[in-house]
Amino acid sequence: MEFDVIRAREDTPGCDEVVHFNNAGAALMPRPVVNAVMGHLNLESRIGGYEAAALSHRLIERVYDAAAEMLHCTREEIAVVENATRAWDMVFYAIPFQPGDRILTSTAEYASNFIAYLQVTERTGARVEVIPNDEHGQLSIEALRNAMDEKVRLISLSHVPTNGGLVNPAELVGEVARDAGTLFLLDACQSVGQMPMDVKKIGCHMLSATGRKYLRGPRGTGLLYVDSEILRVLEPPFLDLHAAEWVSDDRFEIRPDARRFENWESFVAGKIGLGVALDYALKWGLEDIRDRVVTLADELRTGIREIDGVMIHDLGRTRCGIVSFSLDGRDPVSVQRCLAERNINVSVSPKAYTRLDMEQRGLHAGLVRASVHYYNTIEEIDFFCHVLNNLPD
Repeated sequence: MEFDVIRAREDTPGCDEVVHFNNAGAALMPRPVVNAVMGHLNLESRIGGYEAAALSHRLIERVYDAAAEMLHCTREEIAVVENATRAWDMVFYAIPFQPGDRILTSTAEYASNFIAYLQVTERTGARVEVIPNDEHGQLSIEALRNAMDEKVRLISLSHVPTNGGLVNPAELVGEVARDAGTLFLLDACQSVGQMPMDVKKIGCHMLSATGRKYLRGPRGTGLLYVDSEILRVLEPPFLDLHAAEWVSDDRFEIRPDARRFENWESFVAGKIGLGVALDYALKWGLEDIRDRVVTLADELRTGIREIDGVMIHDLGRTRCGIVSFSLDGRDPVSVQRCLAERNINVSVSPKAYTRLDMEQRGLHAGLVRASVHYYNTIEEIDFFCHVLNNLPD
């Protein structure tokens, strides 16, 4: 059945304002999500924050069921936190690293994650090692298998790196982790919402995601999945009266589910909006979303390739909705600025965000990143390419 892009755009007020190719930064929220967030904020303003939360208990709790349905896990394995980085941090810093432990990661790992690796290695005596890419530019499964030994404590991978359309082979990484009995943490910040995600099929023990990108939820929302088999052996780096209970003068008990990684205070309206965004995506169908996004991204790459002086830098055997490119003699920030003047939104990936990958490929000036979603159109792609081809000097 043909994708109903007309309905998708009617549900998206921002489509009347901009050509939004910055969905890997923050997608345009659909009207049901906006209404849910604004409706709860209005309720808070009228009756009070605590009272509004009590009345909206069912809507707040829905986010756990919706996230579990999307990721194919149980609601007890889901935590909702303020962003993907905090979700990732909370579980990463809960792993009890010891001197000599090895952390294996990819060349295109995100800066925030790598900074955390370096901090933990300084504190604990563990070490981080980068697995090289294969001939397609994705993490080499052969090299990963060859690197495994009893000292590997964690495999940590960005599913879709921030600086391009590469989709790393997460399921194959999961097989390696399963065979070795090693923990596997997947940063799915760029992938949840634009493709089907099954944590049991992937084989990851932990997964972090954000609400604001391809899920089309509000900013300030994030998701964490932690497999029930390892949940109770991971103690969060900090606790409060939501994550644990003070049971006697000198003793506390950590709650048994993934909400041990949350804290008491949260953006309640955002949490409700995230639940609506998850349900909204589920209604469209993740397979249909993926197919639509991949088709649009392929069209965008085809159009960009026809422009003189433009080079596409996406790697991998499997690619997604992110298209990264550079223009000869043009600073990526100036390109972004010129496109913005025509109401076209893109973002820039500087070298510092994925330093190892960018330096290895000689991309010292950074990249322009255009990222499409299912509500974008071929007409918008044609307009984008026309403007890109006629940028002022």
